[in-house]
Amino acid sequence: MKDALDRIDARILAELQRDARQTQRDLADKVGLSQNACWRRIRNLEERGIITGQTIRVDREALGQGLVVFAMIRTRNHSGDWLKRFRAHVLSIPNVVDFHRIGGDYDYMLKIVAPDMKGYDHVYQRLIETMELDAVTSYFSMEAIAEGRPVDV
Repeated sequence: MKDALDRIDARILAELQRDARQTQRDLADKVGLSQNACWRRIRNLEERGIITGQTIRVDREALGQGLVVFAMIRTRNHSGDWLKRFRAHVLSIPNVVDFHRIGGDYDYMLKIVAPDMKGYDHVYQRLIETMELDAVTSYFSMEAIAEGRPVDV
């Protein structure tokens, strides 16, 4: 288990989740530290595996990727070898932006982005081309009400 976060580490994480592009000086000022102390804390959070990287958010529609599909997958095969091949296959499809193994009626949930229905069908065909799947059920997002929300610290 990760060591507990103190109040300053929690503020650093909240600020970085809000805006990871802010300068180290601005971040240090917001959390009440010197730049060096803030930098050391960020490095410590990275070494502990709490900060795992930095990314940016993009507007999918501005990039022509406006369709969001949640694909629910049920499989019959649960062997380690099959799972390894399935994971590699799914991760080779760039349109799959989130990939979860889940409990319940389905085994996996994929979040897929595509330009349109034809683009999604291309992803679907690629998904099923080499892997034997029991069922694939697709749900099409009509509106993203909240997406990529920060983790509460």
